[in-house]
Amino acid sequence: MQISEALEKLLPAFGQYYTINKDTPVTPFLAEAEFRSHNEQYFLVRSAHIADIDSNEFVYFAGVPVLDDKTLLELTSKAWDTGLAKVKPHEGHRNSDITLFILADKLEETVKTSIKKTKLYKSYKFSFWGWSNFKLAVAELSNQGIYSNRLGKDYRKLLEKNIFNKGVAKK
Repeated sequence: MQISEALEKLLPAFGQYYTINKDTPVTPFLAEAEFRSHNEQYFLVRSAHIADIDSNEFVYFAGVPVLDDKTLLELTSKAWDTGLAKVKPHEGHRNSDITLFILADKLEETVKTSIKKTKLYKSYKFSFWGWSNFKLAVAELSNQGIYSNRLGKDYRKLLEKNIFNKGVAKK
């Protein structure tokens, strides 16, 4: 399976809730998606406003023929820095998570442990103004392997279902 094919299978999973940008993503990414949620809490009437809660997620999609430690570091740094530049912490900000999906034809053996150990976190005003976490999920297209850091484990089923068609009932 080609990287472009895998990306076209993955992006529709984000289409309903995310704003997807395939035309002008930040270099070196193939696409990016953005989710923003704003909730307000009231007590009985709107004039008794209690709280605003903002939650965001910035998702970046990258594709490489061979993923090594150097490329992983470059992609994670670029996604983290680009995502943090979009974060505007304030009193009602809860979280702004940054997610990176890497579609690779092949992975070097050493990069598999580096993926697991990837951890980036930032708090704003001692978490009173929210925080940012980094989620990472990597799909190895040649052997249908999926690797992630601790926070990216939620995306394993999404990758299995949309790219590799695992867990989908065949007709």
